[in-house]
Amino acid sequence: MSVEEKLLSLIGDLFSNAPSLTLVFSKASEGSPKKQKGRLCQKNGERILSIEAEYDFGRVTQRNLRAEELSGAIAELIPCYSQINIITEGAEAEYKRSKKGSSVIIGEGKIRNAVGNTEKTVALELNRKKSYALSGGEPFLYHLGISDKNGRVHDKRQAKFRQINHFTEALENVYYALPEDGKIVVFDLCCGKSYLSFAVYHYLTEIKGREVYMLGVDQRGEVIDFCNEIARLSGFSGMEFICDDVKNTPKDIHPNLLISLHACDIATDMVLDSGIALGADVILSTPCCHRYLNDKIKVKELSFVTSHPQIRNKLCEAITDGLRALRLRAAGYSVTLTELTDPENTPKNTLIRAIKSKSFDKGSPRAKKLAEDYNTALSFILGDNAENYLKEIK
Repeated sequence: MSVEEKLLSLIGDLFSNAPSLTLVFSKASEGSPKKQKGRLCQKNGERILSIEAEYDFGRVTQRNLRAEELSGAIAELIPCYSQINIITEGAEAEYKRSKKGSSVIIGEGKIRNAVGNTEKTVALELNRKKSYALSGGEPFLYHLGISDKNGRVHDKRQAKFRQINHFTEALENVYYALPEDGKIVVFDLCCGKSYLSFAVYHYLTEIKGREVYMLGVDQRGEVIDFCNEIARLSGFSGMEFICDDVKNTPKDIHPNLLISLHACDIATDMVLDSGIALGADVILSTPCCHRYLNDKIKVKELSFVTSHPQIRNKLCEAITDGLRALRLRAAGYSVTLTELTDPENTPKNTLIRAIKSKSFDKGSPRAKKLAEDYNTALSFILGDNAENYLKEIK
């Protein structure tokens, strides 16, 4: 059995039996994503390996591998990377391949022994009920009407409860990009009733033990009054909500994290524009409806789609979010588009996750290429009207 066959067998065994598994593929061959990372997850009670591939210019893609897809997919990846780190609970192994083609696995026996000692733990892990960051008993959830005084989540608010918890999971995945110490500044723009604001504030202060200043902005005075009262009742002294247009968001405060849930149509673009202008370290945004492009797409070759309103809306949604990703990358962000929660909970389910690169140089060839990609896409979709795209948000 070759070293590569042993590696494939090891990864397969860990996928089936390990309580946790992370794979890091690095030192890529030419033409491959520069780095890929796989993480063992569960979806609908089934084990999957979620793989995130990082390309040049900040592009990131994701895919999920089920058990029957794992072997073939990993076998295709192995020749593309000369270093693969295999990490599980209590042990690590490393695959290395030299320039001459000789390869070795370091730590295989140790990682197999570690997994062999945790089989009972695995069975418990797989059968355990989904564990959320929030239990339902948090006071702010009661004040928001999501749970009762005993911490029981109301039946009609279960979907909202799951949505909030999935957002805290998304926050956990980007927590490394926030400052390691000091106060964390969070903006929630077009905040509405601020379900996410309260969850994020609780998560950062109570679970992570951080000092937080959070600002929520919305144009509706009644929801701002509501949010300020919920903050008071919950004892969240570091929260402030103001009634204003997001275009007037304070420019003298740098947000470490900018969030937004279901800001309608170009309001999401206004949020992203503010995040870029303010240099937010991390942006987490879930768009809402996508009406802006409905009557503006000028691509004759797409008329077989755009002539049908039902599917034209879906096309506009995909194009709009794709343009948003390109725009953020051109501004120096690494961007991933992923699902926020289960599609059955809400049809408005895309999460835009953007992390600002600390090494991004606006004058570099890379930056010019990203700006060119964005402008090329605009010209393709809008033709001569490309230069007028989103002028309304300025």
